[in-house]
Amino acid sequence: MDRVGDLSLFLRVLDLGTISAAARSLGVSVAVASQRLKRLERELGVVLLHRTTRQLHATPEGAALAAQGRVLVEDLEALTSGLRQAATEVSGTLRVTMPASFGRQYVSPLLPAFLTRHPRIKLNVNLSDELLDLVGAGFDLGIRVGVLGDSSLVARQLATNRRVLCASPAYLKQHGHPRHPKDLAKHECLLLVGTSGPQDIWRFADGNGGEIVQRMRSRFESNTGELLRDAAVAGVGIAIHSLWHVHEELRRGQLQVVLPKYPIATTGIHAVMPQRRMVPPRVRAFVDFLAEHFGENPPWERHLKVRRSKV
Repeated sequence: MDRVGDLSLFLRVLDLGTISAAARSLGVSVAVASQRLKRLERELGVVLLHRTTRQLHATPEGAALAAQGRVLVEDLEALTSGLRQAATEVSGTLRVTMPASFGRQYVSPLLPAFLTRHPRIKLNVNLSDELLDLVGAGFDLGIRVGVLGDSSLVARQLATNRRVLCASPAYLKQHGHPRHPKDLAKHECLLLVGTSGPQDIWRFADGNGGEIVQRMRSRFESNTGELLRDAAVAGVGIAIHSLWHVHEELRRGQLQVVLPKYPIATTGIHAVMPQRRMVPPRVRAFVDFLAEHFGENPPWERHLKVRRSKV
């Protein structure tokens, strides 16, 4: 039984005074409207209307139903109208999580412009290097840097993530320039620590379609890229970094690319979303906005002339 529909019909009859007027306003026949009113009375077990030849009056039970039911119907109509509007307009609360460093450096400066473009959006941004469960934590969207694991998430690449091996000129002057990945075993290397432990397996392309795998040891490990970057600039050792993380240091000559003939595989920067039949407009708008500002020529690669170590 469509109780809400029948209740709406009952309220329309009271407002317009006759079943025929209510039926016309709802686009149904008088016979169907009468049957639905009788069904409502039968389901509730009370008489709702006193019927005369000229007009209808609510019984005390009908008046009580109208007083309480009108609020429910109006609230439901407001809710459904709001949902329909949210399905077509860029509005509502957008909850997004992203890595702390990347979020601070590249997403944070863009957020005021996004809010100006979409004034009906409310933003909730979480900066965390942990790989959070988007669905379990209630996020609409996550930004992830690096290789994506197998999951049920939907991903869209926002930019490429080129990585380089780099060290300071002072370190290279003191310790020499490695000529081959195997030479790194003799150097001080800086390791990023992820959720599965130190990232101590470094992989390089050999130029012939193959791969060189080198296991690294380090006296300096951290779960934060900034510490490894600062240590590399200070001459502590050699580190792998994404260009977005060290492009300023490379541009200023504080760091130099090491082993340029043995590149490190490029990964991606992705927007990931829970699988949905329909992506909310607020999510689609934010992803499009980021793709517009990053894209094939991301800001950290514009005007960058990478200084390479001399071997």
